[in-house]
Amino acid sequence: MSETSSAYRVLARKYRPTRLSDLLGQDALVRTLTNAIATGRIAHAFVLTGVRGVGKTTTARIIARALNCIGPDGTGGPTPDPCGVCPHCVSIAEDRHMDVIEMDAASNTGVANMRELIDGVRYRPVSARYKIYIVDEVHMLSNSAFNALLKTLEEPPEHVKFIFATTEIRKVPVTVLSRCQRFDLRRFEQATLAAMLTDVAGKEGRAIDAGAARLLARAADGSARDGLSLLDRALAHHPGEVDERSVAELLGLADRAQIFDLFETVMRGQPAAALEHLQAMYRVGADPAVVVQDLLELVHQLTRLQAAPSLADEVGLPQTERERGKGLAEGLGVATLARSWTMLLKGLGEVQTAPQPLAALEMLLIRLAYAADLPNPADLVGRIQEGGGGAATLSGPRGSGGGPSGSAPRAVLVAASSAPRAVAVQAAAAPAQAVRAEAAAPAPESFRDVVALFEARREGILHGLLWNNVHLLRFEPGLIELRAPGCPRDFAARVMELLGKWTGRRWVVTLSEQDVGAPTLSQQSAATVAARKARAAEHPLVRRALEIFPGATLEAVRGPAEAPAVIAPAMAAPDGEAGADLLEEAPPDLDLIPDSIDPETDDL
Repeated sequence: MSETSSAYRVLARKYRPTRLSDLLGQDALVRTLTNAIATGRIAHAFVLTGVRGVGKTTTARIIARALNCIGPDGTGGPTPDPCGVCPHCVSIAEDRHMDVIEMDAASNTGVANMRELIDGVRYRPVSARYKIYIVDEVHMLSNSAFNALLKTLEEPPEHVKFIFATTEIRKVPVTVLSRCQRFDLRRFEQATLAAMLTDVAGKEGRAIDAGAARLLARAADGSARDGLSLLDRALAHHPGEVDERSVAELLGLADRAQIFDLFETVMRGQPAAALEHLQAMYRVGADPAVVVQDLLELVHQLTRLQAAPSLADEVGLPQTERERGKGLAEGLGVATLARSWTMLLKGLGEVQTAPQPLAALEMLLIRLAYAADLPNPADLVGRIQEGGGGAATLSGPRGSGGGPSGSAPRAVLVAASSAPRAVAVQAAAAPAQAVRAEAAAPAPESFRDVVALFEARREGILHGLLWNNVHLLRFEPGLIELRAPGCPRDFAARVMELLGKWTGRRWVVTLSEQDVGAPTLSQQSAATVAARKARAAEHPLVRRALEIFPGATLEAVRGPAEAPAVIAPAMAAPDGEAGADLLEEAPPDLDLIPDSIDPETDDL
C-alpha cells in the first residue's frame, strides 16, 4: 500500500467542524452554547438528539474542546472558539485525551458499566479543566444502568460534565432528560447541504455542477455525514467534473424528465407504454425502489402545487418541476393524487420486500394505470343523485383492449361443474336508491321498517344483530318486545336511543328471556328463497334443463321486480303452441329467458 493511500482520510472526517461557528444549520444550538460559555452558565449535563449524521458526536467533541481549551499561550479559559493548537485541543481532536472519555452505550449497556463510570467520576481530571464523559447512543442503556446513573447525574462533582447523544430521544427516561440541557439538532436543508458539498468538492480541487450536488443532497436525506460519504463515492466514480448524469448513474436514479414521462403515461391509463418506459429506465441502471420513491416525491410535489399554486415560483424548485409540474397539478385532482400516493406508498413496501423488485414495480404501475380510469367517489354520488339508475360500467384503461362497456350483466341460474354449458337468465342491476336526506325519519310501521331504517342510517353492527339475532314477540309504533340471544347488554338501550333520535318520538324496547318469538328475519328470508327455488324447480323448463345437464344445480331465482321486462324469443314446438303455453304458465316470480332455442326440437 502506498503512502498516499494509507494517509487518505475520508471527507466526513477530514472536514469535520472544529468550532461551534463551523456548525451549519444549527443556529439555535450555536447561539445558546456560545452565550453559555461566554457568561460561564455551563450546564453539568447535555443531551444531543437528532437523526444520524447531523453532528451529535462532533458537537460533543467541540464542547469538550471549548471547555478545556487553554489557548496558544496556555493562559486561556473556556471559549466558544477553541484554538486548536493547545495540548488539550490537539489530543481531544485525536481521540487520545485521558480526561475526555467516550463511551458507546450500545456495547456498554449494563449496570456494571455504569458503576465503573460512577467510580471514575470521584477522581479529578489528570490535566484538563473538566473531566468529560461522552456517552453515544445513550438510549441503549438498560433501565438499571439509567437508575444507577441518576444520583450522580443530578449532583455531579464540579469538575465533571456529561454529554449524551442519541437518535432515539423517546427511549431515554424522563428522569434523565429532566437533569440535562437538551438540544435538538436539525436535519440539513437540501440547499444548505448542496452548498456545503460544492464547497468541499472545490477544496478537493474538483468541480461539481449544481444538479449533481442537488441529487447528492437529496439522497443524503438531511445528513451531512451521508452527503460527504456520497460525495466521496462520486469523486472516485468520475475522474473529471462530477455532473448530474454520473451521480444519477452512481445512485441508481432515473432522470427527472423520465419520471415525469412515466407518471404521465400511467395517469393516462396506458400500462403498455408505462412498462416500456420502465424497461428503458431499468436498462440504464434505475433501481426499482428508487423509482417508486421518485414517483412518491413527484406526487407529493404535485399535491403541494395543487393546494398552493404559488409554490411553483419558489427559487429552489428545479426547472422541470416548475414547468411540467404546474401543468400536471392543474390537470389532476386532489382525489386522484391522494389515491396515487396511497397506492405508491403501499407499493414501495412490496417492491422493497419482493424477491423480484422489478416485477413488483411492474404490477404496481399496472394497478395505477387501471385505477387512473376509475371514477372518484364524488362522480359516483353525482350519478346516483341524478338518478342514473343502473350500476356504472367500469372499463379497462384506455387503449388496453378491455371488454364491451355496454353489455348488461348476466346472472347464472343453473351452474354445472361438469357440464360445458349453463342456462342463464337476463338480469340487470337494481336501480340505485336515492340518497336519503338526514331529516327526521317517519315512524316505522313494522319491525321490517325498523331494520330497514338501521340499514339506511348505516348502523351496520346493529342492523346485522336485528337481522340475524332478534326474534320478535310484539311490535307496536313506539313499543318493541323481542328476544335477542347473543346481543350485547346495551343492545336494547342503543336501539331505543337511535330510534328516538331518528324519529323524534319516544320508543320502548324490552327484552324477553323466554324461548319464544317469531323466526329471525334472516331465517324468514332463507325460507322464502328456499320456497321460491323449490317452486321454480317444479317448472317443466327448469326440470328439462336439469335433465340435460347432469349434476347441475339451481343457484338463484330472480323475480320481475329484480330484473327488467324483456321480450322472449318465440318458442316453436311440434304442435306449434306448446312452447308459448309453457312460457305463459311460468310462475310470476320466475323470469326465465333462454339464451337460444332450437325451433325444431325446443332444445335450449
